[in-house]
Amino acid sequence: MEPILGFARAVRTGKQIMVAGTAPIEPDGSTTPGDAAAQMERCCAIVAKAIEDLGGSVDDTVRTVIYLTDRADFPAVAAVHGKWFGKARPATTTLVVSGFIRPEWKVEIEAEVMEE
Repeated sequence: MEPILGFARAVRTGKQIMVAGTAPIEPDGSTTPGDAAAQMERCCAIVAKAIEDLGGSVDDTVRTVIYLTDRADFPAVAAVHGKWFGKARPATTTLVVSGFIRPEWKVEIEAEVMEE
């Protein structure tokens, strides 16, 4: 979606990397199948790659924002977040939203990294 919308998945400014809201999209453009945990795994993998592509590390993540469409998915999504970001322990906000661009998406995440 980056070329269509005209945005970057992630941007580096000095020691800071900001990763835009990231949805569960497969390399072929389809939505990651499965529940919110499976979709969160995909979102986190995309975020991690974006950070690494800019020379950063997920372990330097200082902030994340999680967006969910169903608050009942929070425990499963939180467990996945902990798996990916547990070492960094970023400041995290979780919001329940009415929906996303694609109705089958259950979760999105954005992140910020600050290198030492």
